[in-house]
Amino acid sequence: MRLSAIVCNAILIFICLCGGVYAFSGFNLLAFLCLGNITAVRTVLACGFVAALFDIYALIAFRPYRGIK
Repeated sequence: MRLSAIVCNAILIFICLCGGVYAFSGFNLLAFLCLGNITAVRTVLACGFVAALFDIYALIAFRPYRGIK
């Protein structure tokens, strides 16, 4: 479970970095890394969506901030 959370967070950080580069410079890094293949870009974004859902599930199910008051 811990490895899954680390992988999901790494995917989200990668997508956020690509989005930040696109927002501040106008250069679509994700499309560049996928060699302009729109199917590959959509696949990476779909993996990011599933990673975000898993992170939300992990936060609800395991409540990592339960002890902090």
